[in-house]
Amino acid sequence: MGTDKGKIKRTTNGVEILHNRYIGKNTKRKALLDKERVNAGVAQLIYDLRTRAGLTQKALAERIGTTQSVISRLEDADYEGHSLDMLTRIAEALNQRLILQVEPNDAIRPISQRLSQKTLRS
Repeated sequence: MGTDKGKIKRTTNGVEILHNRYIGKNTKRKALLDKERVNAGVAQLIYDLRTRAGLTQKALAERIGTTQSVISRLEDADYEGHSLDMLTRIAEALNQRLILQVEPNDAIRPISQRLSQKTLRS
Protein backbone atom coordinates (compact mmCIF):
# COMPACT_ATOMS: atom_id res chain seq x y z
CA MET A 1 0.00 0.00 0.00
CA GLY A 2 2.44 2.70 1.13
CA THR A 3 6.11 3.18 0.37
CA ASP A 4 9.00 3.49 2.77
CA LYS A 5 9.81 6.95 1.42
CA GLY A 6 11.35 9.05 4.16
CA LYS A 7 11.76 6.14 6.56
CA ILE A 8 15.16 4.92 7.70
CA LYS A 9 15.83 1.35 6.68
CA ARG A 10 16.14 -1.05 9.63
CA THR A 11 19.59 -2.47 10.27
CA THR A 12 21.54 -4.45 12.84
CA ASN A 13 24.83 -2.73 11.95
CA GLY A 14 25.92 -0.80 15.04
CA VAL A 15 27.65 1.97 13.12
CA GLU A 16 24.60 2.51 10.93
CA ILE A 17 22.34 2.55 13.98
CA LEU A 18 24.48 5.22 15.69
CA HIS A 19 24.77 7.22 12.46
CA ASN A 20 21.00 7.14 11.95
CA ARG A 21 20.35 8.10 15.57
CA TYR A 22 22.86 10.95 15.93
CA ILE A 23 23.38 12.21 12.37
CA GLY A 24 20.36 11.07 10.39
CA LYS A 25 19.34 13.71 7.86
CA ASN A 26 20.66 16.64 9.91
CA THR A 27 22.78 18.57 7.39
CA LYS A 28 24.73 20.48 10.06
CA ARG A 29 25.74 17.26 11.78
CA LYS A 30 26.66 15.68 8.44
CA ALA A 31 28.90 18.65 7.66
CA LEU A 32 30.59 18.40 11.06
CA LEU A 33 31.12 14.67 10.58
CA ASP A 34 32.66 15.25 7.15
CA LYS A 35 34.97 17.91 8.60
CA GLU A 36 36.14 15.53 11.32
CA ARG A 37 36.69 12.78 8.74
CA VAL A 38 38.90 15.12 6.72
CA ASN A 39 40.93 16.07 9.81
CA ALA A 40 41.35 12.44 10.80
CA GLY A 41 42.20 11.44 7.22
CA VAL A 42 44.88 14.12 6.87
CA ALA A 43 46.39 13.21 10.24
CA GLN A 44 46.46 9.51 9.31
CA LEU A 45 47.97 10.29 5.91
CA ILE A 46 50.82 12.29 7.47
CA TYR A 47 51.48 9.51 9.98
CA ASP A 48 51.42 6.82 7.28
CA LEU A 49 53.79 8.72 4.99
CA ARG A 50 56.21 9.47 7.83
CA THR A 51 56.32 5.94 9.19
CA ARG A 52 56.58 4.43 5.70
CA ALA A 53 59.63 6.66 5.16
CA GLY A 54 61.07 5.28 8.41
CA LEU A 55 61.23 8.70 10.05
CA THR A 56 60.54 9.75 13.59
CA GLN A 57 58.46 12.84 14.23
CA LYS A 58 61.66 14.66 15.17
CA ALA A 59 63.43 13.61 11.96
CA LEU A 60 60.53 14.79 9.79
CA ALA A 61 60.36 18.04 11.75
CA GLU A 62 64.05 18.68 11.09
CA ARG A 63 63.55 18.09 7.35
CA ILE A 64 60.83 20.73 7.12
CA GLY A 65 62.23 23.22 9.63
CA THR A 66 59.79 22.82 12.50
CA THR A 67 59.59 21.01 15.83
CA GLN A 68 58.56 17.50 16.83
CA SER A 69 55.57 18.89 18.72
CA VAL A 70 54.22 20.44 15.49
CA ILE A 71 54.42 17.06 13.72
CA SER A 72 52.72 15.42 16.70
CA ARG A 73 49.90 17.97 16.50
CA LEU A 74 49.55 17.44 12.72
CA GLU A 75 49.18 13.69 13.30
CA ASP A 76 46.43 14.24 15.88
CA ALA A 77 42.98 13.50 14.42
CA ASP A 78 41.48 16.31 16.53
CA TYR A 79 43.79 18.97 15.09
CA GLU A 80 42.03 21.43 12.77
CA GLY A 81 44.94 23.63 11.69
CA HIS A 82 46.32 21.76 8.69
CA SER A 83 47.57 24.24 6.10
CA LEU A 84 48.34 23.70 2.44
CA ASP A 85 51.80 25.18 2.99
CA MET A 86 52.63 22.70 5.75
CA LEU A 87 51.17 19.74 3.84
CA THR A 88 53.23 20.74 0.78
CA ARG A 89 56.40 20.97 2.88
CA ILE A 90 55.77 17.51 4.32
CA ALA A 91 55.06 16.04 0.88
CA GLU A 92 58.24 17.55 -0.57
CA ALA A 93 60.34 16.36 2.38
CA LEU A 94 59.08 12.83 1.71
CA ASN A 95 59.66 13.09 -2.07
CA GLN A 96 55.93 13.33 -2.75
CA ARG A 97 53.69 15.94 -4.30
CA LEU A 98 50.44 17.31 -2.94
CA ILE A 99 47.37 17.09 -5.15
CA LEU A 100 44.24 18.94 -4.08
CA GLN A 101 40.92 17.64 -5.35
CA VAL A 102 37.46 19.11 -4.90
CA GLU A 103 34.36 17.00 -5.52
CA PRO A 104 30.63 17.72 -5.36
CA ASN A 105 28.88 17.02 -2.07
CA ASP A 106 26.85 14.28 -3.68
CA ALA A 107 29.90 12.25 -4.69
CA ILE A 108 29.14 8.56 -4.33
CA ARG A 109 32.22 7.52 -2.34
CA PRO A 110 32.44 8.58 1.32
CA ILE A 111 35.18 11.08 2.10
CA SER A 112 37.09 8.45 4.08
CA GLN A 113 37.55 6.54 0.82
CA ARG A 114 38.48 9.66 -1.16
CA LEU A 115 41.24 10.57 1.31
CA SER A 116 43.69 7.89 0.40
CA GLN A 117 47.36 7.39 -0.18
CA LYS A 118 46.72 8.46 -3.77
CA THR A 119 46.13 11.99 -2.48
CA LEU A 120 49.89 12.40 -2.06
CA ARG A 121 51.83 10.64 -4.75
CA SER A 122 55.26 10.78 -6.31
